[in-house]
Amino acid sequence: MSIPTIRTAGLDLVAPSAECWGAYERFYTSAEASRAYGGPLSVGAAWSRLSSDLGSWYLQGFGVWAIQRQDDGGFVGTCGFWRGKGWPRELTWWLLPEARGGGIATEASRAAIDHAYRVFRWDSVETYMNDDNQPARALAIRLGGQRVDRRLFPDGKERDVFLLPPAVGSK
Repeated sequence: MSIPTIRTAGLDLVAPSAECWGAYERFYTSAEASRAYGGPLSVGAAWSRLSSDLGSWYLQGFGVWAIQRQDDGGFVGTCGFWRGKGWPRELTWWLLPEARGGGIATEASRAAIDHAYRVFRWDSVETYMNDDNQPARALAIRLGGQRVDRRLFPDGKERDVFLLPPAVGSK
């Protein structure tokens, strides 16, 4: 399988690889950075997340991309699609703290959503988050997301589900 690369105005969304390991390690081993993603994790568990993200492409035909800035080649996070066993598919993302607040998550998410509708030909793209993850909720709304449901998830928590629309003219 060939994992597509997506190029935006300032970012490249590329296949997860050993090249982006430093960003994974920094993110997942930081209690502050990875709080909403089950962290902090051990170095070994962070490596397993990277391996899982790559494996998702081969097992499910989709996954997350590593976000690489075009200006300096630095890896700053991930964005794409995740579906754990028994979970619904979702748009997901994470960014290193120093990369937050500059529009990177919005730019990467819009590119991933466009790819899902145009290339994967999906009928819908959804995202969900824990109730206390206000930054993720704000991004879903910035992306045009509409709350369409509140569901009970396999971990026993209820979450709001947002339907994310395609970009104008992309479906």
